[in-house]
Amino acid sequence: MSQLDVDGFPIAWKDPEDADTVSMFDVIYGKVREKIILQRLIMISRLPHDLADRTDLGAHYENLNFQLNKQYIWDHITGLLLIYPSYLLHIIESSRDILTSVLRDVKVMQQQPHRTLLEVKILFLDHNPQRRLFQQWSYKVLGADQVIRDPAVKVLEDEDVSIETLVCSVLSTLQNLSKKLEKSKALPGSVLDETPELIVHQKILERLLGREELLRPQQYLDMYKSTLNISMEFGQLNPRNLFSAV
Repeated sequence: MSQLDVDGFPIAWKDPEDADTVSMFDVIYGKVREKIILQRLIMISRLPHDLADRTDLGAHYENLNFQLNKQYIWDHITGLLLIYPSYLLHIIESSRDILTSVLRDVKVMQQQPHRTLLEVKILFLDHNPQRRLFQQWSYKVLGADQVIRDPAVKVLEDEDVSIETLVCSVLSTLQNLSKKLEKSKALPGSVLDETPELIVHQKILERLLGREELLRPQQYLDMYKSTLNISMEFGQLNPRNLFSAV
């Protein structure tokens, strides 16, 4: 059984006398590790009221991930897709190529005659996060009884609440879910069944979808093609750049 390095790549066996020798294996896999930079995309969407089977959305993204894994064999995809009765929250952790492919797929889905995704906004994009929130990708269809009204959310129902407060509320809940997953080692769906307070409240998603400051996928893709928003000094995107000018 071969050993794996910290990035999950197999370690090629070498003779101790050849410890300083750089093989083609080292060159290829070293370039792969250097090229892939983790990014995290969080997007939200409104679903049609007459959506017959919400599991079709989960199956769609399962198939999309399968196709992308074949195309980008070294780009590991992790994340969570939460399908509410009327909304969608999708967290995707992978390479830039994977994330832009997912956003292009959103555009295709919205152009179909029977759209399954209505309004879509990019909630947050994290470039080179320190760690993944999830160890694999999965999806969960939430029942109406699971979308509880947390008393703490009443603060967010204030009409004057800032978009930063709303976004930070989502990020905080996801961080708490990630910590819970680390301790339990269970799948996100099982953890959410046991602790529904870790489900981002749908009222927050509703409020965020109504904020014009958040970019739509096509706006981000247009920005992605432009060099004007790229910082060569820091090599990363300021999260505030995801909010369009008011």
